[in-house]
Amino acid sequence: MKQISCVLAFVMLTGCGGAGAVTQFDGDSALGYVRQQLAFGPRVPNTPAHRQTGDWILAQLRRAADSTEVQAFDHVTTSGDTLRLRNFIGRFRPTEPARVVLLAHWDTRPRADQSANLGAQRTPIPGANDGASGVAVLLGVADVLARVPPSVGVDLVFVDGEDYGDFSGPDVLLGSRYYAATLDADRLPLYAVVFDMVGDADLEIPQEPNSVSAAPEVVNRVWSTARDLGYGRVFRDRMGGPITDDHIPLIQAGVRAIDLIDFSYGPGNAYWHTLEDTLDKVSAGSLKVVGDVAVALVQ
Repeated sequence: MKQISCVLAFVMLTGCGGAGAVTQFDGDSALGYVRQQLAFGPRVPNTPAHRQTGDWILAQLRRAADSTEVQAFDHVTTSGDTLRLRNFIGRFRPTEPARVVLLAHWDTRPRADQSANLGAQRTPIPGANDGASGVAVLLGVADVLARVPPSVGVDLVFVDGEDYGDFSGPDVLLGSRYYAATLDADRLPLYAVVFDMVGDADLEIPQEPNSVSAAPEVVNRVWSTARDLGYGRVFRDRMGGPITDDHIPLIQAGVRAIDLIDFSYGPGNAYWHTLEDTLDKVSAGSLKVVGDVAVALVQ
């Protein structure tokens, strides 16, 4: 009965969507947020650029959100390095028990391991799409919600240490694992949506199999909202490949979580985890599409 009640609450609180709905999300402003992150440099844990970017994100949230929280934690890697990490949470309507989580990672990968140039493989990636785009969408959502409060409680969660190590090992998804461990099992959010690599100028977001398996009703909600907004050409009704991303720790914690990701970044995914993940590959139009959907989900 508890599971059925949660699903009913989800349907009642999120509504049915409105055809032709319009949001106030500003794609140009979001692209500016991408540009600002790149100006700090690669956001690799334990670097000045990482610290400066984190302070900047926190300042944006304190300006827009009703309340903010910093989750500071350390992680010792398999090589013995201690990473100083921070998650940031901006809450809107913080006393509302029914909550929706929108989440993105803000760190960038310390090495361009997919580069064809062996010398470049030790260089940190710029992370325009892989990192900065999701952050930009969430900050753009924060700007809208500061003006027009959401219909439910909303937590904008910026997690750290997602992209540090080898995805076959324990040094990835660090922030989402930490955040998931802090959740109260008796007061889980209605659902969560992860935004990762959502700024590609040639954006196309398929449905991710782990998401469909864990939370089909959330996938349906997001895709129907996108169709209502006229974005069916971007949110495609087809299955992509399974992705290990920040939604996995949330799913394991009992959250009905899904991942929005365009894992086809450049010809043959040529820009992913390379030095080619630069500002010119990201568009205000793509950020606007994803931001519109995100805002419509909570208003």
